[in-house]
Amino acid sequence: MSASTGTTTTTLFQLVRQVTGGMLWSNLGLLFCLSLLPFTTAWMDEQSFGTTPVVTYGVNLLLCAIAYFILQTVIERHQGRDGALATALGRDLKAKTSPWIYVAGILATLLAAWLGVAIYTIVALMWLVPDRRVERYIAAHGSADE
Repeated sequence: MSASTGTTTTTLFQLVRQVTGGMLWSNLGLLFCLSLLPFTTAWMDEQSFGTTPVVTYGVNLLLCAIAYFILQTVIERHQGRDGALATALGRDLKAKTSPWIYVAGILATLLAAWLGVAIYTIVALMWLVPDRRVERYIAAHGSADE
């Protein structure tokens, strides 16, 4: 998972009783964005952290964060405001701020590539500690309740 996707999709789907087509398409979109990370990472390395590859890497990270947000939103809308996922995640500030930090990193890369990489690293450090909200919800409630 990318830095901004601290709660893995497997964990999200533990709170889903019925998978919809929208959830499947959203998950496929996230997986596609994640599948591009090895290529953008390798390009960034091959070009010695040049501006264009670092911006592209940042855009890739941003797309991953947006795709994850879409997946999470699709699940929450299916379950309702008081659904299991919305209850478990609460306000979810890290997931909501991560895309904005990626945008800041992309813009900072235009000034200096190392600055963009440093900002991307900040998001990774934010998510270094595993997110256990969904696991705590499952432990407390036993299962997903829609």
